[in-house]
Amino acid sequence: MVLGWLLLVLLAAPLGTWGAKDCIFCELTDASKCPGSRMHCGDDEDCFTGHGVAQGMGPITNKGCIHSTNCGREEPISYMGLTYSLTTNCCYGHLCNRASRATGGQVAAALAGLVLASWLLQCL
Repeated sequence: MVLGWLLLVLLAAPLGTWGAKDCIFCELTDASKCPGSRMHCGDDEDCFTGHGVAQGMGPITNKGCIHSTNCGREEPISYMGLTYSLTTNCCYGHLCNRASRATGGQVAAALAGLVLASWLLQCL
């Protein structure tokens, strides 16, 4: 039975939560979307999306890898001659900072994994 529960956990975990991961990298920008490119993170790093604000100015954003101890911090950062307050929001998994919502394919894959794992548990 323990083997069955371990299999359930492995199949239900989102892809990319085990081992090395890539994240989307995007320089500081005031654009509403940054297309970004892939970058490889270190073992002690997580993907992040940074959101910055400055009084009287529109928001800025960036993305990439950050040391896990820096997640959630608010720090001053200079952009276009102004100082913004930038907050990093981390996520955990392969390319997790690419979009704010799961795609239909990701949801279907997760659901299929859960159904398969439940069926295997019943067979054990």
